[in-house]
Amino acid sequence: METLLYAAELVEENGTYTLVLQDVVRDTVQSTPVPKAMVDRLPTFLSALTAKLNPTPSRSRR
Repeated sequence: METLLYAAELVEENGTYTLVLQDVVRDTVQSTPVPKAMVDRLPTFLSALTAKLNPTPSRSRR
């Protein structure tokens, strides 16, 4: 059974970006402004995080 712990949204309003993080367990919400440059690099950050958390096994040479 899956349990949702956090929910995140990136909201844009009039060119301003805000990251909204909801802690579902504690029923709290935090938000912080995010610069556009960081928003533009988000796919790169996610790829790096995925690579770090799920490294591909190295191939051994014989």
